Amino acid sequence: MLPHQRRDTLLKEVQSSGAIRVVDVADALGVSEMTIRRDLEELDRLGLVRRVHGGATSLGPGASDEPGFAAKATRELAAKQAIAQAARELVKPGMTIAISAGTTTYAFAATVADVEDLTVVTNSTDTADLLFDALPRSSQVVVTGGVRTRSHALVGPVAISALRGLHVDLVFHGFHGFDPEAGFTCPNLAEVATAQAMIDCGRSLVVLVDHTKAGVVALAGVVPLSRADVVVTDSLLGDHDRAALSEHVPDVVVASV
Repeated sequence: MLPHQRRDTLLKEVQSSGAIRVVDVADALGVSEMTIRRDLEELDRLGLVRRVHGGATSLGPGASDEPGFAAKATRELAAKQAIAQAARELVKPGMTIAISAGTTTYAFAATVADVEDLTVVTNSTDTADLLFDALPRSSQVVVTGGVRTRSHALVGPVAISALRGLHVDLVFHGFHGFDPEAGFTCPNLAEVATAQAMIDCGRSLVVLVDHTKAGVVALAGVVPLSRADVVVTDSLLGDHDRAALSEHVPDVVVASV
């Protein structure tokens, strides 16, 4: 494959999936990672992609932009459902859990809708609406309040104040991306302090991220990888990224897709 053909292939893949990782495309195209890095640097120079640590992203959503809830809900459905079902195994009747806003966590919320004597704290208007109608009468939903973002997350001082007064067994949190150096990241600065407050109110942090989040570094770091007690991901995650997670996280659960 000639260089211009390879770069055209890379560009189409970025436009199709939203992001690519050097290690994956180098293996798929049978070339060195250095060759792919040079290709991506050239595409970045031409203004066709955005070069990020470990790969490249499309120019659609930038590091500080985030698609709306409806747009994200249609992506990686099989992976999200697999992750949700695997995470469900961690929830027992009588627990108090927190669920962050996001489409993967929303899929997870649907799986706990039949759990008896469950208290769910959430800053997601979608999750709150879902569980208000679905939970057994012995269970309850606590909504943080706050200002709603495009991802339907309630954030800001009101949300932070509410979370700081609570104590939960498990926090189930999703992120825009993760990277060994950058940690778990999100593109919305307004969400960072609220996410940290939610994480701090839990005895354990369970992170729900699909394979497309690997190597994606958004604008703001929330917590390092080592802050997570459990990461639930899917079987499409590459061996390299799985090993990187295992170096920092005590328990990595891989759900089959």
